[in-house]
Amino acid sequence: MSTAKNVLGTPLEPCSHDPLTGFYRNGCCDTGREDVGLHLVCIKATADFLEFSARAGNDLSTPVPAFDFPGLQPGDRWCLCVERWKEAFEAGMAPQVLLRATHISTLEFVTLEELQDYADDGLD
Repeated sequence: MSTAKNVLGTPLEPCSHDPLTGFYRNGCCDTGREDVGLHLVCIKATADFLEFSARAGNDLSTPVPAFDFPGLQPGDRWCLCVERWKEAFEAGMAPQVLLRATHISTLEFVTLEELQDYADDGLD
C-alpha cells in the first residue's frame, strides 16, 4: 500500500488495475527517482484526448507489450505524465482527472483549481 498523498492531502488511492497502470505497475500513480516522466495524474481517457495525444507524438492507443502497455481505450483510467496533462489542458483537450488517485506532486505543475475543473469523482 502506498504512503503517498493525493492532491487533496489524503492517502493516494488506486487509479486502475485493469488496465494495470502506474510507473511501477501497481495500480497507483506513485512516483520515485526512476520515474523521469512523472506519471502522476490519474485520468479517464477520452477519444478526443487519445487523438490529441497521438497528434502530439504520444500514441497511447497502440499496445506496446515490451513496456507492459496494453494501449488505452476511451473510459480507461491511466497514470498520465503530468507534463502531458498540462499540455492537453493548455490546448483545451485535457481528460478528466480522478483527484483521489492523482499524486500530490502534480501540484508542482498545475493548480488544484485547474484539476478540479476536470474532476471525476467516480472511483469505484
